[in-house]
Amino acid sequence: MTQRKLLELLSDGQFHSGQHLGDHIGISRTGVWKQIKALEELGLEVYSIRGRGYRIPGGVDLIELQHFVDQLPMDVAKMFDEQELHLQTGSTNELALNALRKGVNRGIYIAEQQTEGRGRRGRRWVSPFASGVYFSLAWRFRCGVNELEGLSLVVGLAVKRVLDRADVKNVNVKWPNDLLINGSKLAGVLIEVQGDTSIESQLVIGVGINAFISQGMAEAIDQPWADIKQQGIELSRTDLLAQVVIELVDILKKFEAQGFAVFRDEWMAGDIFYQQPVKVQTGADAFIAGIAKGVSETGALLLETEQGLRNIHGGEVSLRGLSSQGL
Repeated sequence: MTQRKLLELLSDGQFHSGQHLGDHIGISRTGVWKQIKALEELGLEVYSIRGRGYRIPGGVDLIELQHFVDQLPMDVAKMFDEQELHLQTGSTNELALNALRKGVNRGIYIAEQQTEGRGRRGRRWVSPFASGVYFSLAWRFRCGVNELEGLSLVVGLAVKRVLDRADVKNVNVKWPNDLLINGSKLAGVLIEVQGDTSIESQLVIGVGINAFISQGMAEAIDQPWADIKQQGIELSRTDLLAQVVIELVDILKKFEAQGFAVFRDEWMAGDIFYQQPVKVQTGADAFIAGIAKGVSETGALLLETEQGLRNIHGGEVSLRGLSSQGL
């Protein structure tokens, strides 16, 4: 809580004396200095100038949990048994998985920073402090997992709808779980299964969106990336989170009732690889090459190969453009 209060005071990007900070937080100036060092360990740059105090250059756009909740329609807010915001956590997906294990019906878990953010196929999702929107939903569907093919695609669509309305240009979807701007990764989705019965599925839906990535932070990213700030869009992370969650809840309810087929045309309209030569990695050294033909009514990738049209289902597969190895 002390760190959070200190960050709120420094979020304006202005200088604040150690005395001023200590008085507001209720700690000594030495305690302030120790907390500043802790902020630097989070990856934040803090200027310290004798006689002027401390300053975070450019400020920091913190997620405000109450402001987020206040933006949710009443029926959406009531759906969540838990709404948590963490300054730092290993993985929001892990928080949601633990919530399902303890019986939470639905919950949302948000972090300013993830130290062990996960992507598909064991890849790391780099999550610099207060530089993106990182959250996971604990969610239960009234059906088996085998009926949820295409779920990661509609989650991506929910994010794309919000970005389109915010006038972010050239946002495309990439099967099965990424959003790209001009071929560079902007956002990703990771879905994990906790339980599967014939009448209920327990799932974690993880979303990561790059909001503002500094050049220093970018050094840790091993593929072409994009963020919202680059596009000239001024949208607070709290507002972006709220809009995505509202859209996502709506799309999940429709998906549960009607399946993926009703979203197929919309998803294909944004498909970055439609009619493009691609290869699908199905194992460590196994690939299938062909022409991407969009997706089926269940969300499977349609791949035109020398042997004919194939349906490629989700799981441990990875799609690459033949001329874009970084995607």
